[in-house]
Amino acid sequence: QVQLVESGGGWVQPGGSLRLSCATSGFSLDRYNIAWFRQVPGKQREGALCVSGRDGDTYYEDSVKGRFTISRDNAKNTVYLQMNNLKFEDAAVYYCAAGLHSIVVQAWELYDYWGQGTQVTVSA
Repeated sequence: QVQLVESGGGWVQPGGSLRLSCATSGFSLDRYNIAWFRQVPGKQREGALCVSGRDGDTYYEDSVKGRFTISRDNAKNTVYLQMNNLKFEDAAVYYCAAGLHSIVVQAWELYDYWGQGTQVTVSA
């Protein structure tokens, strides 16, 4: 059974940092691209914030470049999202998702498996 479980969310002040984890099971992580998405309640889910490609490629959406870093540890079946210099507008529910793609893709519709999400709150 495929599972993705996010953790590490919480409350942080602007300028602070959080590290999210996405623990995976039920599939071979090294064969999949993993992406992080976020969604604000009442708003449509947007494209990927960042993607870790199975071949080592990465993608970052412009608003998080230089602040967020995606990494993976295939041996631990875990993908991480290090978030630094968090801003008010980063507050959302963060999801990790897995997709069997040969290239890095950003559209959420193309990802097959999803976690339940973890809440990130940014406030003073």
